[in-house]
Amino acid sequence: MGSANGFYSCDEFNLEAKWLIDPKLLFVGPKIGEGAHAKVYEGKYRNQNVAIKIVHRGDTHEEITKREARFGREVAMLSRVQHKNLVKFIGACKEPVMVIVTELLLGGTLRKYLLSMRPGCLDTGVAIRFALDIARAMECLHSHGIIHRDLKPENLLLTADHKTVKLADFGLAREESLTEMMTAETGTYRWMAPELYSTVTLRHGEKKHYNHKVDAYSFAIVLWELVHNKLPFEGMSNLQAAYAAAFKNVRPSADDLPEDLAVIVTSCWREDPNARPNFTQIIQMLLHFLSSVSPPEPVIPARIFTSENHVLPPESPGTSALMIKHDDSGETPKTPMENQPRGFFFCFNQCY
Repeated sequence: MGSANGFYSCDEFNLEAKWLIDPKLLFVGPKIGEGAHAKVYEGKYRNQNVAIKIVHRGDTHEEITKREARFGREVAMLSRVQHKNLVKFIGACKEPVMVIVTELLLGGTLRKYLLSMRPGCLDTGVAIRFALDIARAMECLHSHGIIHRDLKPENLLLTADHKTVKLADFGLAREESLTEMMTAETGTYRWMAPELYSTVTLRHGEKKHYNHKVDAYSFAIVLWELVHNKLPFEGMSNLQAAYAAAFKNVRPSADDLPEDLAVIVTSCWREDPNARPNFTQIIQMLLHFLSSVSPPEPVIPARIFTSENHVLPPESPGTSALMIKHDDSGETPKTPMENQPRGFFFCFNQCY
C-alpha cells in the first residue's frame, strides 16, 4: 500500500515507492539461473530487458518468516547503493510473490568465463583490472556499512564485452554493527574467512563475532583464482578447504606470484582479520602493481568524477545468476529472447 511519504509498506517490507515493481507490467521469459530458494528469468519490464529473480517463500511458517526477512534485507540494501561495479537494481515487489528485478548482464559469471579459458589464464593486466572492479564494488559496500559475506566468482558477473565485472547477489549481505553478533550460516566454504568457520560441521544459526574483514579474505581467494585460473584448494572438498584454512592456516600457494602481487594476496588472507587491509588500501596496492605491468589507462578529469564512492541516490546492484549462458566457444550467443517466437513471453500475473 502507498503512503504520503512515498514509501510502500507491507508488514516489515518497506520500499520507496519509486522502486516498487508493478507485476502487471512484468513479462517473464526463459529461466537463466536457479539457486536453493530462487529462480532467475530473463524478462521485460516497461520495454526494458531485465533479470527477474523470483524467491520461493518456503513451505513452513519458519521458512516463510526467514526468507521474507532475508528478502527484505536484500531489497533494502539494493535500493541504498549505486556503483558502476554493482549490478543495477531496478525494483522489487512482495506480492503476489517476492520478486527482485535488476539489469540483465550478457557476459555470464566470472566462474563460467574462467572455465571457458582453461587451461589458459587471463592476461595479468586483465586479471588485475577485474580485481580492481571487484575491490571498488566492495569499497562502496563497506562505505555504506554493508558486508557482502559471499564473495566468489559465481556472484561476479561480466558485461557483454567481458571488460567490466559487477558484483551481484546480496542474499547473504548484512549491515555491520559493532554490537551485533551475526549468524555464522553464511558464505561458501571454499571462499569463507576462517573466523566464520568454527566447527567441522557448521551449526546453522550459531552466533559469531566478525566484521567487514571477512570480505577481504574472500577477495584474496578470488584474486588468486583470477591470476592462476585454478580452483583454490584444488583436490579438497569445500568442507576440507574450509577446515584446512580455519584450523591449519592452509592457503593456496603464492610462491609463483610476482612479489608485489604476492604481498597483496597474502595480506588479505591473513589469519588475524585486523591485520588485513581495507579495500581502499587494496585498491591503492592493485593500482601500484598494475602500473608496473601495464600502461596506465587514460585519466578521467577530476571535475567529472570527484570520488568513486560518494553516497549516491539509491539505485543499485542485483542478484546472483543474472546472466545469459555461453556456448563452449566462449562467445556470447543471442539472448534467449531473440531466439523465441513472438508470444513466448507471458505476463507475470498470468502465473500468480
